[in-house]
Amino acid sequence: MPITLLIVDDHPVVRDGLRGIFTGGDRFEVIGEAADGAEAIALAEARRPDVVLMDLRMPVMDGVSAIAELARRGVPSRVLVLTTYDTDSDVLPAIEAGATGYLLKDAPREELFRAVEAAARGQAVLSPAVATRLMGQMRAPASDGLSQRELEVLGLIARGSTNREAAATLFISEATVKTHLLHVYAKLGVKDRAAAVAVAFERGLLSPRR
Repeated sequence: MPITLLIVDDHPVVRDGLRGIFTGGDRFEVIGEAADGAEAIALAEARRPDVVLMDLRMPVMDGVSAIAELARRGVPSRVLVLTTYDTDSDVLPAIEAGATGYLLKDAPREELFRAVEAAARGQAVLSPAVATRLMGQMRAPASDGLSQRELEVLGLIARGSTNREAAATLFISEATVKTHLLHVYAKLGVKDRAAAVAVAFERGLLSPRR
């Protein structure tokens, strides 16, 4: 049986290109396309693809939020992130949210095929650049348990950004910002934004230039 795929990307040209790549053989079958995370969740729940090829930065709902929601709803599809971004602030939240793999869009066709097949089997798949970043993150000293994305959110809040402004700056949803802040409060042992910022400065997690 072919591996069934759901392609999620806000650019129609990218979706068309990926559909063309995976169409024509007997290894894969594209059973749906979505332009944002919310649409991806609805289609994944309805069609249960083996693998969801998920972009990260999209309108309405970003990829990380969609990955987390799919996991929360118990959708069994494996999620393979396929994006152009390989920064810590993109990679780590996606993996933490439940992505099975993380691949960059410049991957050769056969590498992409192998990654999808591995993801369908539940095997972790990481591009070399992403694997290097994760190893570096694991070897770096912890910052009171705060992830890179949580530090970024807290840094924006410290500079006076609202949740909506922070979401726009980081290309994530406002709900994701709120979730990150709740995690920050729990990790720092505080109950509000002002206290979180104060504790972060006191512990050296933030600096005036952050």
